[in-house]
Amino acid sequence: MARDGRRRNRDMKNTPSAHAGFMARDRAWHPPALHAPYKTSVLRSPNAPLLSLPTSLGEETGPVFGPAMLGELDHDLIHNYAEPGESAVGPRIIVHGRVIDETGRPVPNTLVEVWQANAGGRYRHKKEGYLAPLDPNFGGCGRVLTDENGAYEFRTIQPGPYPWANGGNDWRPAHIHFSIFGSGFAQRLITQMYFEGDPLIAQCPIVGAIPDRAAVETLVAELDMTRTVPMDACAWRFDIVLRGRRQTIFENRLEGL
Repeated sequence: MARDGRRRNRDMKNTPSAHAGFMARDRAWHPPALHAPYKTSVLRSPNAPLLSLPTSLGEETGPVFGPAMLGELDHDLIHNYAEPGESAVGPRIIVHGRVIDETGRPVPNTLVEVWQANAGGRYRHKKEGYLAPLDPNFGGCGRVLTDENGAYEFRTIQPGPYPWANGGNDWRPAHIHFSIFGSGFAQRLITQMYFEGDPLIAQCPIVGAIPDRAAVETLVAELDMTRTVPMDACAWRFDIVLRGRRQTIFENRLEGL
């Protein structure tokens, strides 16, 4: 019942309102810059008043993202780094959803980039410290443009959780990083997607910094059996709301776009 109720609420949220006006940002919706259990935030949180710096003309007008910049397999993380005839190791999944504004209207032609750990919880990064094995056929990154309905979809493998040097026994839940671009490079929002039912979500110090449980739910993808490919891949739905009182939590720009 809870899952069905949440899905009904999501469908209502994604339905435009004919009388929708300006929707102010709810500042209590976002985590504080300083959250002691998340130790990195102690160094990252500002010690002085923030400054507002105007953007340059170049930042506001370019580059422009279009279909010509995408490769044939950019949306397919299972194969876009693999040798011919090979594929990434791990449970195959489809991640799909819509990028919408605060009234549920679609945001088309938006570049969505993703990056993630492999099925063992290891990133392909030269400074990676986790000893889980690398998958030679998995690069861990991809990108796609939203269509006229704001929809996106990509194929990948289920990422694994991994330990991190925050506390004595802290683990990051399985997650996928999202980067959403506007019409120019400076219009960029970054967030993370988690998986419904993962018990590590509630144990994560980063997630614990978010004060509102409903805000955490905006970062949790729902299992979508209507989009599952039989004998191939499960599907997860993750909608991204760019602004408004109930926008998706963005780690780099709390006000959204």
